[in-house]
Amino acid sequence: MSDVTRPQGAPQSIPPSDEELARLDAHWRAANYLSVGQIYLMDNPLLRKPLEPAHIKPRLLGHWGTSPGLNLVHTHLNRVIAQHGLDALCIWGPGHGGPAVLANSWLEGSYSEVYPDVSRDETGMARLFRQFSFPGGVPSHVAPETPGSIHEGGELGYSLSHAYGAALDNPELLVACVIGDGEAETGPLAASWHSNKFLDPVRDGAVLPVLHLNGYKIANPTVLARLPEAELDELLRGYGHDPLHVTGDDPLQVHRAMAGAMDTALDRIRDIQRTARSGGPAQRPRWPLIVLRTPKGWTGPAQVDGLPVEGTWRSHQVPLAGVRDNPDHLAQLEAWLRSYAPEELFDERGRPRADVLDCVPEGRRRLGATPHANGGLLTRDLPVPPLERYAVPVEEPGRSRHEPAKVLGDLLEGVMAATADRRDFRLVGPDETASNRLHAVYEASGKAWQERTADTDEHLDRHGRVMEILSEHTCQGWLEGYVLTGRHGLFSCYEAFVHIVDSMVNQHIKWLRTARTLHWRAPVPSLNYLLTSHVWRQDHNGFSHQDPGFVDHVLNKSPEVVRVYLPPDANTLLSVADHALRSRDYVNVIVAGKQPCFDWLSLDEARVHCARGAGVWEWAGTEDGTREPDVVLACAGDVPTQEVLAAAGLLRDHLPDLAVRVVNVVDMTRLMPQGEHPHGMTDAEYDALFTPDRPVIFAYHGYPWLVHRLAYRRTGHAHLHVRGYKERGTTTTPFDMVVSNDLDRYRLVMDVIDRVPGLGVRAVGVRQAMADARTRHHAWIREHGTDLPEVADWAWI
Repeated sequence: MSDVTRPQGAPQSIPPSDEELARLDAHWRAANYLSVGQIYLMDNPLLRKPLEPAHIKPRLLGHWGTSPGLNLVHTHLNRVIAQHGLDALCIWGPGHGGPAVLANSWLEGSYSEVYPDVSRDETGMARLFRQFSFPGGVPSHVAPETPGSIHEGGELGYSLSHAYGAALDNPELLVACVIGDGEAETGPLAASWHSNKFLDPVRDGAVLPVLHLNGYKIANPTVLARLPEAELDELLRGYGHDPLHVTGDDPLQVHRAMAGAMDTALDRIRDIQRTARSGGPAQRPRWPLIVLRTPKGWTGPAQVDGLPVEGTWRSHQVPLAGVRDNPDHLAQLEAWLRSYAPEELFDERGRPRADVLDCVPEGRRRLGATPHANGGLLTRDLPVPPLERYAVPVEEPGRSRHEPAKVLGDLLEGVMAATADRRDFRLVGPDETASNRLHAVYEASGKAWQERTADTDEHLDRHGRVMEILSEHTCQGWLEGYVLTGRHGLFSCYEAFVHIVDSMVNQHIKWLRTARTLHWRAPVPSLNYLLTSHVWRQDHNGFSHQDPGFVDHVLNKSPEVVRVYLPPDANTLLSVADHALRSRDYVNVIVAGKQPCFDWLSLDEARVHCARGAGVWEWAGTEDGTREPDVVLACAGDVPTQEVLAAAGLLRDHLPDLAVRVVNVVDMTRLMPQGEHPHGMTDAEYDALFTPDRPVIFAYHGYPWLVHRLAYRRTGHAHLHVRGYKERGTTTTPFDMVVSNDLDRYRLVMDVIDRVPGLGVRAVGVRQAMADARTRHHAWIREHGTDLPEVADWAWI
């Protein structure tokens, strides 16, 4: 049985004819045949001879259970795209739907266009089958290798936020999103239902979710599939959707119902957009959604070894696992494949017959050929205004202070203004744009918002391009969908809580690394992070807000695509941001403070320094050019830089004969060997900067062992001593944070005395004075609640 229910008052669609239904079914059967073939066969692709064990792959990998449902959605999307001339993209959410999406791409011809050796004939079909989940082949899930994809299918939860990200600022684009019922149980997916409160029907495209309920995950039933339909409807309506239900197991009846649901959904979407774009009432629309209920593993073996398979969890992966050794399984597989009547679907040369391809759109409207899934083809250079408009004046180092994030906010306002007409830049973040001092952007764009407003609200705008939702997952998903479809953006987040998207950024980095190896994928805009409200200035929020470890996570990933920058002041932040916003195919992590900090470099000096990535600040040290330094004080990050310069000042005062070199590192990947990262230094460069045998006291923004890991192969690693965050935090004063973690200026001076040969005895009085200053600090803050005046009022020499 099957049926489709429509919302009251929706336009009634003309049902497809029986002939059209038959052609749709032929396409669907062909896709199912190709999906099964990929899982099992490495020879005899059209069954021109009886199936033998030698025709079967030695390792059976892949997932059948979700494939027939995905094939059904693909078939019916083809129909409406072709009929209505739509620009469309589909996000395939179910985890391992690779066989289905690859099958449809091959059927429509887009696969053979990017992989000519996998031709649309029997030879190409054999290669399509053999390469699937095979050494040197393609993954079992939707991946960068899959034409038409922007969504990695290996991890669940992100499909709907990716879909909305793709639809933003794409007013003519329809983004269908198939959500598996297993994925629907994840937290990120649950939050992303609220994306419809941010979708502008005037200037954005439309998202059509298809919630595919086949009833089971790997080994358990799914929650939404077991809800009574009325309760499920209440849930989906509560999310702001009008559900259309398609239910059944009879193919022709399901085809008829699915066609009706697709037509009704598109009629409703067109009506919403037409009303909004003609100046209709400014209110959030209720967008359609399709709930598709079909059996898991539909059309596969009903039973195997006396146990039910179709419609159960047993069809999730490989329903017939013993086909090479078990004659009964082999016979079942052959019967299963022949049930699709391949001789009716493919001609004598193995090409799809005309009836099979009747529903397939042409050219770039094919789902596998849409340029929106190869966003670099659509990318335009971002018009970043000249930095001179925003740079802070620096006559001498350390004579003035600015809030780096606020200065960056001014630049981002300029970018927002420059993209006002073309609408290809977005700023996303979890309710922190103003908190992170980026509020200047509101001069150019308000915050996207489609819900009701109150008189006390500020900066809400139905057409806004600043996006805030208190879900880091959703922010990440929006921005990934946005940049993968060719637009630019920045994700601003508190440093400690960006960890919430650790797994998501991991998947995105893997995607970029693989995409860079594919000649047909054009480079896309980079995914950019600004991490502020960082560990050293979370003294007011306390221990829970203090975690600088995202940098460690990212630097564990593919060096080809990851970059980490720690600009020490406002002008270096401008320079780094300018580079990141213009870049392609990277994940750029920028860590910078929002509190006032000293200005060290002019814009020109900042550009040169950032281009080097790491360099000597000669004005800060006491080298005279006639001998090697006695010690190197290195720093990375704004607070560590200030503490190193304060330590350098103390050494200048107390040990004037000591030759001190000050090195600042902006680009953390410069510490890596050149063979490990494109930005890495040669050994000669590293030794010239840090020396091969002198003590190096390195004050680092994050966990100290990261620096050791990056530099462990260097000649002077035995002389490297790193200070950083050691999980010592609380609600306290700013300076007490660095003292608690032994990163303060007094400790750094003590480290120098302890590690420069012969200095310990000679400078025992200086060391004792430094220890006494730390003792005075502890007593002072407990009495006064503020930092020592000599610290709070400190300024560079």
